[in-house]
Amino acid sequence: MALQEIRRNALRSFLTMLGMVIGVAAVITLVSVGQGTTAQVTADIAKMGKNLLMVFPGSGSRRGGTATVAPPFKNEDSAALAKVPGVAAIAPVASSNLPVVHGNKNDTTMVTGTTADYLQVREYEIGSGRMFSPSEEHSGLAVCVIGETTKNDLFGSHDPIGESIRVKRMACEVIGVLASKGQASSGQDQDKLVLMPLLTFQRRVAGVPDVSMFFLSAADGVDNGRVINGITSVLRERRRIAPKADDDFVVRDTAEIAQAVTAATSSMTALLGAIAAVSLIVGGIGIMNIMLVSVTERTREIGIRIAIGALGREVMLQFLVESVVLSVLGGLIGVIIGVLGAWGVSKGLKVPFVVSPESIMVAFAVSALIGVVFGYLPARKAAKLEPIEALRYE
Repeated sequence: MALQEIRRNALRSFLTMLGMVIGVAAVITLVSVGQGTTAQVTADIAKMGKNLLMVFPGSGSRRGGTATVAPPFKNEDSAALAKVPGVAAIAPVASSNLPVVHGNKNDTTMVTGTTADYLQVREYEIGSGRMFSPSEEHSGLAVCVIGETTKNDLFGSHDPIGESIRVKRMACEVIGVLASKGQASSGQDQDKLVLMPLLTFQRRVAGVPDVSMFFLSAADGVDNGRVINGITSVLRERRRIAPKADDDFVVRDTAEIAQAVTAATSSMTALLGAIAAVSLIVGGIGIMNIMLVSVTERTREIGIRIAIGALGREVMLQFLVESVVLSVLGGLIGVIIGVLGAWGVSKGLKVPFVVSPESIMVAFAVSALIGVVFGYLPARKAAKLEPIEALRYE
């Protein structure tokens, strides 16, 4: 009987369900896109390296609050930090954006002087060729490993292994190509780089023996906080920082960054879901209004039913079922549109397509509950009609 009544007023029923359709679809789409964004950011931070710690010079201060420029690190600091308990690997880094030339092609890219441990710490892999050896590092040979984007820009489809590129005024032999890592969450292309031995960069490119920062990998199962305390203690001693003076360096833990970003995106997802859920309430009010109109239109029908023996609870159940059917049908259509919408938006924003079964179940359950809650008042009104008054109604 509920389905027959809905078919009898098909257009009005569709417009009544539209609020529920939009509400459920909006909740599923926004929550799914938010979860996909969280997964994307988490994955991008994980690409930087496992248990990664970053150490770089920061601002110092003199008496009176005067800011000072912190001195760069030295090669000897690397050996001292490698002995800190819990440090699995360390890669000193000196880098600069420089023009790189091969034949008639040139590009400006990040040229980085480092050690072979850079691959382990930053979780890069060799796609073809090899990484420079310890002997090449110690002798400062002009060899380099390039990223996939740099390879495509300078060599196209040609194999670059054994070829020579010019970095600044230095000719450098390409001995390897890194496997692609793609873009970081900041939009930076992680494949647009050139790696060479640290001594080669310092002597023949930069001209100074400075180290701009350290990448360190903490061992599995080790508390990163203890490792950071050890790093801080060693650097304060080596840089001769007074006991009460501020550090002139900064240690960043990517795990903490990932937790902070995940918490922020999760909160934003919850907020967007809550805003979208408001449309469910609006849809419920629409159902209640239409059902009240329906009770008014069918007053004589209700009077006849009660007059021939229908109980009040049976009349109430009839209208309550109609309300629930409207909301459930709207919820089902909303789920389909929401999943398709989440897929389309995820593809457009280039984030992972993540559909949470919990969000679908909650949105659908709320839509059904709203049918009961907002259908109760019209159903109760119908059940309390007096048969004589209903039969006299024009």
